[in-house]
Amino acid sequence: MSRKIVVGYDGSEASRRALDFAISRAGAQGDSIIIAHVLEWSPYSFLTPNEIEERHQRRKEELQRAEEMLIQPMVRLVEAEGIPVSTAMRYGHIAETLCKIAQDENAALIFIGRMGHSGFTSRIFGSVAGTLAQASPVPVTIVP
Repeated sequence: MSRKIVVGYDGSEASRRALDFAISRAGAQGDSIIIAHVLEWSPYSFLTPNEIEERHQRRKEELQRAEEMLIQPMVRLVEAEGIPVSTAMRYGHIAETLCKIAQDENAALIFIGRMGHSGFTSRIFGSVAGTLAQASPVPVTIVP
């Protein structure tokens, strides 16, 4: 039975380790991979209509650059391993958006890389891994 694995990928070493781990699991178990790239974004309600349009255009350009420079090379890497792969690129809160992608895609697992940030900042603002561990609709694997 083929499952879908969502892999949070942002171009960091940690996300590359998560993708490599997902490739090894998917290859061994006949699963497919969804490479998910989330650009953090929060809306500002006080923007003028012109500012909103300019911001929307910048968002489209950022997603296009990420698709070309970050995601497509990784898609080719996964395809070279003979693993079915697709992508999901969104704006939003990273953990919440990864959960939404997993739900929308009927994914069985989410893999992310651990960035290693800890201490005061993580305690105050939380972390993607911590939020996913608490809120994810599917099991989460945090790759060290």
